[in-house]
Amino acid sequence: MKKYNLEIACFNPESAVIAQENGANRVELCAEMNEGGTTPSYEDVIATREKLTIDMNVMIRPRGGNFVYSDAEFEQMKQEIKAYKELKVDGFVFGILNKDNSINVRQNKELVTLAKPLPCTFHRAFDVVSDVYNSLETVIECGFKTILTSGQEPNVVKGISVLEQLAKKAGDRIVIMPGGGVRSSNVAMLKEKMNTTFYHSSAITDGTETADGKEVENLVANLK
Repeated sequence: MKKYNLEIACFNPESAVIAQENGANRVELCAEMNEGGTTPSYEDVIATREKLTIDMNVMIRPRGGNFVYSDAEFEQMKQEIKAYKELKVDGFVFGILNKDNSINVRQNKELVTLAKPLPCTFHRAFDVVSDVYNSLETVIECGFKTILTSGQEPNVVKGISVLEQLAKKAGDRIVIMPGGGVRSSNVAMLKEKMNTTFYHSSAITDGTETADGKEVENLVANLK
């Protein structure tokens, strides 16, 4: 029987503990919620790793805004992957585009290789790529294990038809993980339509930057 897993996007160590205590399978640790997530501080990675027994992936994104990076920013991403590997994280989350919103194959491949043997998720930069189905093939070619996407819409409910198609086309080659507006109220619908193995939510319900334990619990319950 297929196992359905929940990843919680966490913007502080407290959220990560709440996620773990309420049944999440994995945490995506990042900073700056208002920017859509950026690289968390070294201190937060250490503090969160100490508190978790579940998997913890770390976002590598030097700033908010677009996903085209300068040489200095790319160098920073490489150094952060090297440093955070030493802290026993379980995977990395990033995505680099070219100016025309195509996938930057060279830079993504370099980071995926640097991260080995840890798996990498291509994050929501995927939601602005110019050709979604060709881009799926390119991301697979780069060596990513997961794509985090809302189906190129502001949220997963609006993007469900693209998400369904992506999940179908991906098959067992890569995990299509819906993220962006995933809540306990819609996750059962997503599971039914996509039948993918991982679902991503911040589980934030009150305008703060901290996950709601009850919402995590309800998400888990609706994925069973």
